[in-house]
Amino acid sequence: MTPSAAATPVVRGDLRAQIKDVILQRIVEGSLEPGSRIVETRIAQELGVSQAPVREALRDLEQLGCVVHEPNRGCSVRAFSAEELLEAFPVRAALEALAARLAAERITTAELAELDQLLERMRRAAREGDAHEQSQANASFHATIVRAARNRTLERQWQMLEPYSRTYLTVSRPGIDLVHLSDRHVPVLDALRRRDRAKAAEAMEEHLLGAADLLREEVP
Repeated sequence: MTPSAAATPVVRGDLRAQIKDVILQRIVEGSLEPGSRIVETRIAQELGVSQAPVREALRDLEQLGCVVHEPNRGCSVRAFSAEELLEAFPVRAALEALAARLAAERITTAELAELDQLLERMRRAAREGDAHEQSQANASFHATIVRAARNRTLERQWQMLEPYSRTYLTVSRPGIDLVHLSDRHVPVLDALRRRDRAKAAEAMEEHLLGAADLLREEVP
């Protein structure tokens, strides 16, 4: 692992989930490259934990399709193809449209404020040309809406698509207008503020299918 990928040691709590999040983030940001080995002992030492939760986190990532386990070799990072990403978008659109519909009724004032802050974070990163930070805030924006739906079954299904939700669309589009990408979230947030279930679902579906169109332009 490169020094830039160093993580703060995880704290007590759901170690398995925290470790999975650390590894997944390194995969999507590229500090763990496709084909590279993931050494349990090295991660455990770096994060200050035992190997058991690291092993459990890697099993979770294997189920998500992020890593591949081979006998006598351990785990290595698996690359995602553009075709896989395109297949995931309509599934995400259906799930997140439902999440937005439910969230329109259930979202709290604090969660709406969090979405405001995340949108501003996206815009600030866009103005600075920071595609990585913009994408991080984007992923958090969507995750907040899914949580606000208060539907554990939906959230579990959505989490299976987590690697795709964190994939950086902007990486393959040099020169893309990051401010425009950020502002595409405004109709979703406006509908949630109005507690308009139908408009929230429609805006979310249009948002994600539009993102798929952007990616499709890059597929040979």
